[in-house]
Amino acid sequence: MALTDTAIRNAKPKDKPYKVADAQGLYLLVNPRGSKLWRLKYRINGVERKLALGSYPEITLAEARSARDAARRQVAHAIDPNIARRQARIEASIRASNSFGSVAEELIEKKTREGLAEPTLVKLRWFVTLLGADFGKRPVAEITPQELLHELRKHERRGRLETANLLRSFASRVFRYAVATARAERDPAQLLIGALTSPKVKHFAAITDPVVFGALLRAIDDYQGDPAVMYALKLTPHLFQRPGEIRQMEWREIDVDKAVWIIPEGKMKMRQSHSVPLSRQALALLDEMRALSGSGRYVFPSIRSRARPISDNTVNAALRRMGYAKDQMTAHGFRTSASSLLNESGKWNPDAIERALAHMVAGSVRRIYNQSAYWGERVEMAQWWSDYLGSLRDGGNVVQLRSGKRDGAADDGK
Repeated sequence: MALTDTAIRNAKPKDKPYKVADAQGLYLLVNPRGSKLWRLKYRINGVERKLALGSYPEITLAEARSARDAARRQVAHAIDPNIARRQARIEASIRASNSFGSVAEELIEKKTREGLAEPTLVKLRWFVTLLGADFGKRPVAEITPQELLHELRKHERRGRLETANLLRSFASRVFRYAVATARAERDPAQLLIGALTSPKVKHFAAITDPVVFGALLRAIDDYQGDPAVMYALKLTPHLFQRPGEIRQMEWREIDVDKAVWIIPEGKMKMRQSHSVPLSRQALALLDEMRALSGSGRYVFPSIRSRARPISDNTVNAALRRMGYAKDQMTAHGFRTSASSLLNESGKWNPDAIERALAHMVAGSVRRIYNQSAYWGERVEMAQWWSDYLGSLRDGGNVVQLRSGKRDGAADDGK
């Protein structure tokens, strides 16, 4: 006699397990502790087998019968349901290991071994998170352009246009890696080029007028606050390196005798070590700061912990407190100011200025040449620049622009 829901609910545990039969091999196994488990008895190739179909009430009577019927159809086609289920679990495991998230993590591990900077690795992991847990679980080979676009549009609708475009670019790298490792056949992200709204290009705000820049330098001299922030503010115009490189400056990277700061490749955006000549003014500021933080690792330690440098937005926050809005001046803007004023002075080879800014030079041979060819000029330029900053700060005369076109050679009067 077929089972009913009432009969199942009334089936009470006994001292030993017992079966309550339904029909066509389906039965309910009632255990002494009260659990009720669906089982199916079937024969294949003359051998009796049992298939677990779940527990009651999680699996209802109707669902158990549906699973029984599906298993019996497999048996009718000489397919062992137990073997088919095991194969399905294996395939699901393979799909899981080939999910977008797992392939992305594998790519990030590869980039880690290749020496990609930690901040960049953190950003890549953040991209994986932004794409969502559900998307990350999807088999990388099954993701369609429309599915990816749906995820990207979530950010676009929130006005995060740049994030949406960065995510598309990152996804494309993951798909290309999946293709290269034989886990996908195409890059659906590539098909979305042009499908997203392009963000407006944002330039770092910077002061390039010499007189206004001089006023900024005077404001920096008058700034009162945490000494690490004060000296980072004062040193930044002299060095004009990237804010992240300056805030993470370590005492071990500075050679006072040779008057040079050597930034290791792990901290550089272009993954190449970079040497920065130090002017007398820069060395004097570092000497003053050494009395405050010289016993620690970082030149500009955080006020909360000397084991960490000041935060990445500290200098920008100081500029805001000084009254400079974000559309007037930024920490990164000191690079633009230096580049503009150095070039406008007409005294220095543009390639030497680019090298001082640690900009990548196209071509490996020219890059190697530029690493050494302009060092002497850069040393002289660093001292001239610090002297010029002092003149601007004191309200002195600004450098007049050179007339005529540079021929690329160093000028005798520089």
